[in-house]
Amino acid sequence: MDSKVSIYPISQATTATFADLYFRLTFLFFIQRGSKQVDTPDQGRMVGETGDLMIFPPGLMVTMVNRPVLGQDYRALGVSFPHDLIDAVFGDLPTPAAARGIQILRAQAHRPADILGLIQDTLDDTHLPDAIRQHRLLEPLIWLRAQGIHLPTRVEEQPISRVRSLIETDLSHPWMAQEVAAHFAMSEATLRRWLSKTGQGFAKILLHTRLEHGLAQLQTTDAQVSQIALDCGFKTPSHFSDAFRKRFGIKPKDIRSAAD
Repeated sequence: MDSKVSIYPISQATTATFADLYFRLTFLFFIQRGSKQVDTPDQGRMVGETGDLMIFPPGLMVTMVNRPVLGQDYRALGVSFPHDLIDAVFGDLPTPAAARGIQILRAQAHRPADILGLIQDTLDDTHLPDAIRQHRLLEPLIWLRAQGIHLPTRVEEQPISRVRSLIETDLSHPWMAQEVAAHFAMSEATLRRWLSKTGQGFAKILLHTRLEHGLAQLQTTDAQVSQIALDCGFKTPSHFSDAFRKRFGIKPKDIRSAAD
């Protein structure tokens, strides 16, 4: 299993609502400017403010709104943790219902920026042996546990997660249901029945995976929209822009510059 921890600088110029975003891994959002509003079926509405840490468990699907402050971009740092590191720290604990929902550590009470500094320093130190780096990346999770946070362990990969993981290996590949079914050693009919449990068919999972990756690239890189479109498997930038606007109600370029 991939044990890589990744950190993503996120910026957004315009308030937008992103529905049905899927989180395959544990994700930490350190909000640096603006606010993040999240709606889930089980928890209702939760809001993180500047300085707060919002913790998303794997397998969660949410509707999210990032809100910039007046005249400035929304900014956050996102950190993803793979399952094996989560298991190493939380594996001896029972998994309460709260562990499968969003948890928030407030800035004033918990000072989450301190633990963010530890993560950044560890990832930035290119001279650390891999074993030492992995050991140090357990420390932020131990800190979370000490703050009363619980995270689910021994996560059973859901069908949607397994299919998305395969698609993400090459988003520009022209994936077909038959090819994906063969990868999982099943018939196409079995694949479609398997995915029906998620409420999303193969075509929708493929499109959403590509669009969500495109959204992440718009928020975290300076890549041209045209290049992002091609990297995500869209034949033309206009096809990407149309699909993006249809799903998220905003043009790709407006993620980076305030809409008129």
